[in-house]
Amino acid sequence: MGVTKSDLFTKEQNELARVAKVLAHPARIAIVQHLVKANACINSDLVQELGLAQATISQHLRELKESGIIQGTIEGVSVSYCINPARWQEIRQLINGLFDQLKLPDNC
Repeated sequence: MGVTKSDLFTKEQNELARVAKVLAHPARIAIVQHLVKANACINSDLVQELGLAQATISQHLRELKESGIIQGTIEGVSVSYCINPARWQEIRQLINGLFDQLKLPDNC
């Protein structure tokens, strides 16, 4: 994790930071939103959908795939991508765990 000492933090804190870093780019959010909306594996042209260069899309897909957020299968000469449901649930639990920690007092 660079300058910070990741061993000072819990496994959950480090994992949430890794996920947040991957999702910290609007193009990746747009890709994830497109896949969530499709609710299926797609091999459509994301270049047309997002208006970004193919190389840029490929770079973002690689980041999402390496983090496990999406998965891809090769079908002939194309690759179909979809949300990895198991990883999606893990991420949901990490994020919800963070938000659920806050208990607002009545006078706040």
